[in-house]
Amino acid sequence: MTTHNAAFDTSEYERRIAKTRTAMSAAGLDAMFITDPSNQAWLTGYDGWSFYVHQGVILTMDGEPIWWGRHMDMMGGRRTCWMQHENIIGYGDHFIQSTVFHPMQDLAKHLKARGFERARIGVEMENYYYSAKAHAVLTEELSEATFIDATALVNWQRLIKSAAEIGFIRKAASISEKVMTTAIERAEVGVRKNDLVADIMHASISGVGDDWGDYPAIVPLTPSGLDATAAHLTWDGTPMRSGEATFFELSGCYRRYHAPICRTVFLGTPPDEVLRVEAAQVEGISAGLEAARAGNQTSDIANAFMQVMKKHGIERSGRMGYPIGLSYPPDWGERTASIRSEDETILQPGMTFHFMPALWMDSWGLETTETLLIQNEGPAETLCDIERKLFVKN
Repeated sequence: MTTHNAAFDTSEYERRIAKTRTAMSAAGLDAMFITDPSNQAWLTGYDGWSFYVHQGVILTMDGEPIWWGRHMDMMGGRRTCWMQHENIIGYGDHFIQSTVFHPMQDLAKHLKARGFERARIGVEMENYYYSAKAHAVLTEELSEATFIDATALVNWQRLIKSAAEIGFIRKAASISEKVMTTAIERAEVGVRKNDLVADIMHASISGVGDDWGDYPAIVPLTPSGLDATAAHLTWDGTPMRSGEATFFELSGCYRRYHAPICRTVFLGTPPDEVLRVEAAQVEGISAGLEAARAGNQTSDIANAFMQVMKKHGIERSGRMGYPIGLSYPPDWGERTASIRSEDETILQPGMTFHFMPALWMDSWGLETTETLLIQNEGPAETLCDIERKLFVKN
């Protein structure tokens, strides 16, 4: 018996698994234990807020993947995964937050039962959800196995999106447009920031038409004034003030797929310096989008933007974007390629990025960004239709 609630057809998941197994074979792996919730969902369809406990996917070189987690979440697996129910397994609550037992003891039992006691097993060492204790217990329980760091092996298989995935990202982009329009229209002097964010989140979750809004992997980032010199501050109860810029870093989300976008609102009359930098930033983004072509490198996007900044005497270096798509908290990036000068990833049709060349100055910040799709020919397509400018509200 299989569920009918998985986000995609079984053929889509089989395509993904075949790609991952090719990469596993190249890495000399017999099996993988995959803990990243985004990778779990990408391979199995599993979708639940249960990643605060130990769970993951066992992927071998044949057969269906096995989703493994807490017993009560096993029932969620049966509702959201595409596999047969016997390949969705759970462990008891006596393993939860225990000083005597650890869930990895149960995982090791299942791996041994499937003949992997001496296998080469890939694990995601650099992952939010795979703890040092988990690795220590698993390696102790499987002392004859060889553990290989397979961080991002699955992530790299996700880089080129299928047509079905791009369809979901387009739905997310439509929600992003609604969310950003709400933020721009609602931003006024005297409006408390938490009230503004409440409107933003309502727009995000209500979605567009029949396309309901999922929870984004990052909460609304909405700093104003001096707070906007920092990249990742959220909100408080302070009323918005005249003479300050507020940037909004937001994303709609549809069935875990994202399309981030940033715009900046200035309440009052912006100083000439802000307008000068804004014009340079918009020019630089256009140059970056022109360089975002199949066959070029991710570095070409960053270098095109920085050449414009240099021409205008504005210092900007570092990372300016990352791949996006399916994701869970705490990040909507895929943690593979980067839009920066030293990254040589070749751009291919179907890749989707958040091109994020924000500028954080000494006393204010300016974020104008785009979700882009690499095309078969020509420059990248921007998926959100929001005017690319500083929004000034006097």
